[in-house]
Amino acid sequence: MATSPTRPAAPQAAPRHFSMIRDFQLADFFTLANAACGVASVLLAMRYLLSRDVSDFWWAAAMAPAALVFDVLDGRIARWRRQSSVLGRELDSLADVISFGIGPATLAFAAGLQGGWDAVALIYFVCCGVSRLARYNVTAETLSGGGDKVKYFEGTPIPTSVALTGVLALAMGQGAVGDALWGGAWQLGPWVLHPLALLFVLSGTLMASKTLRIPKL
Repeated sequence: MATSPTRPAAPQAAPRHFSMIRDFQLADFFTLANAACGVASVLLAMRYLLSRDVSDFWWAAAMAPAALVFDVLDGRIARWRRQSSVLGRELDSLADVISFGIGPATLAFAAGLQGGWDAVALIYFVCCGVSRLARYNVTAETLSGGGDKVKYFEGTPIPTSVALTGVLALAMGQGAVGDALWGGAWQLGPWVLHPLALLFVLSGTLMASKTLRIPKL
């Protein structure tokens, strides 16, 4: 009985190791540095809650301005090299959510904003930041008027939350953290609200605003 010849195995595509990294531009690595600062801030804030070592808090707060430096540099480098891309824009938004949204919220929790209403305020702040970045991404082409650069922001940019980090750092410097937070604590129904949390509500509201237009320098 004749046997049919063995078919040669179908050629397999060569694995594309690190293909995504090859797609990155120079500016994208600065964007990743921005994200790394945000993650470091979250981890340091959590470590502060365990260690109560003030230096952990200071380092967590310092990650916000460091992230801002990388955030500014990635845009400058992209324009200098004329290598802006959709990937870079999405990376920038994701990094900003971590560094200027989740990072400050985590630091605020570590500083003592741990009441139920505080949590609502911090969640609102982060959600406003996410919404603001998503809106920017889908309207950037329209706002740029066909050019390469957006002419103005709708709502405050999320990196303005660095100011909130500065407030928290000042509070730590004056010992106004934990039970000594400025403004004390209010019992509103079943939950506690620290008035300091209202700064995060204000920041989130300004980010989500569509009527507030800020020229982009």
